[in-house]
Amino acid sequence: MNTFSLKILAADKIFYQGLCSSLIIPTGDGKYGIMANHENTVIGISIGDASFTDENGKRQGAILSSGICMIEDNTVTLLIETAERPEEIDRLHAEQDAQDAKRALEHRGNVMDARRAQAKMARAISRLKAAENSEIN
Repeated sequence: MNTFSLKILAADKIFYQGLCSSLIIPTGDGKYGIMANHENTVIGISIGDASFTDENGKRQGAILSSGICMIEDNTVTLLIETAERPEEIDRLHAEQDAQDAKRALEHRGNVMDARRAQAKMARAISRLKAAENSEIN
């Protein structure tokens, strides 16, 4: 199996570090797939769900905040604010975050407030979807 080195670095922890055979990340243009020996590039990461196949062939999921993905010499590094495993998401907390974001969107004061509320809503929705899928599987 062709593999590459993957590091997923959140602001507060190393989420994953090891070999990987495939990675799918959320971007502003949709999902972006990365395989071994991908060309060197930098990609913007959007809030959403990602998945990767580790060196043992196990598929793993993650809910990511925005950040960047750097690919260089068969090494992929994701630098993001937060990363969560779907099974670790507190559904009640995510629902509360979605309600808070909805209220903030309704009462936004300026463009920056609106963008923050939209980002909070996107993250809450991603977390809720991941939690729901985790409960099903």
